[in-house]
Amino acid sequence: MAFSVQQINPLDLQPRKAVGVGLPFSSTSVFNSTYTTQDALKANLINYFLTEKGERFLNPALGAGLRALLFDQMTEDKKEEINYAVRQGVFEWFPNVNIQELVTSYNQDRNTVTVSMNYSVINTNIQDQLVINFEQ
Repeated sequence: MAFSVQQINPLDLQPRKAVGVGLPFSSTSVFNSTYTTQDALKANLINYFLTEKGERFLNPALGAGLRALLFDQMTEDKKEEINYAVRQGVFEWFPNVNIQELVTSYNQDRNTVTVSMNYSVINTNIQDQLVINFEQ
């Protein structure tokens, strides 16, 4: 009988140690710390999607480049282009993340685009949802 072994990141076994920096930077101190790998991964995904290519010093290839795609004339082809950029970026920069569902929706009257992604992390029990709203 086969079964799946779930791995726990060793960083999650030490609950008082911060493993990353959370977003947004609205804490009373300098930064919001994240204490689990799940929260750190979500913050890293948000940071990646909000970063443009060429924006990161010494790593110009990092970034989803979504702002260049977002506020053209929004069509079904443009939605597919955004979905492709998200899937390709996650595949390249986050190889342990498996996208389960990706939905891009837009409201032309309010000039907003919403990218919603349900994802899981391979060989762990981490499952989460990320929703990013882009407004002009």
